Amino acid sequence: MKLIVGLGNPGRKYSRTRHNIGFLCLEAFANQHKVKFKKDKKFIGEIAKTTQGYLLKPTTFMNNSGDSVLALVNYYDIDHKDILIIHDDLDLPTGKLRLRYQGGPGGHKGLSSIFSALGTSQIKRIKFGIGKPEAMDPKAYVLKNFHKADGDVVIESITETQEIIKAFLKDQPFVDIMNQYN
Repeated sequence: MKLIVGLGNPGRKYSRTRHNIGFLCLEAFANQHKVKFKKDKKFIGEIAKTTQGYLLKPTTFMNNSGDSVLALVNYYDIDHKDILIIHDDLDLPTGKLRLRYQGGPGGHKGLSSIFSALGTSQIKRIKFGIGKPEAMDPKAYVLKNFHKADGDVVIESITETQEIIKAFLKDQPFVDIMNQYN
């Protein structure tokens, strides 16, 4: 079984913010494949089941995402090599995607939480660029909505992310997926 984790913060207040791009990508994938998310207290998140795996939106708030991921991984005995995380990245231009199969959290507290909970940083991920703030505190910037001018590029990248998820769920080697999309 595969696990795709989209990082974000729960609640309407955060639903369209840059920090919630992981949630937005999973919601688009779920809509496309006609699967529904359901709240699940034992996994501290919203979960949707596909034929090849699970989609997870942790409801722990970003900095404690590892608690939710660990609960689901332990319950379904999911191997770390079968996990893909989608998260925002300040160091990439808005809409730019970068795939990685290992590495540090780069200051991302949601990733830090997951790596700590799982005991490894060798987790596949899609880094979704949200751009760098020019004159704003990064903590405030990530909790703002995307600019209207970024709409087309964000939608295009969410669509591309859906294709990456499909390839991952079909067991395409991740190196091949990286070569195609990086």
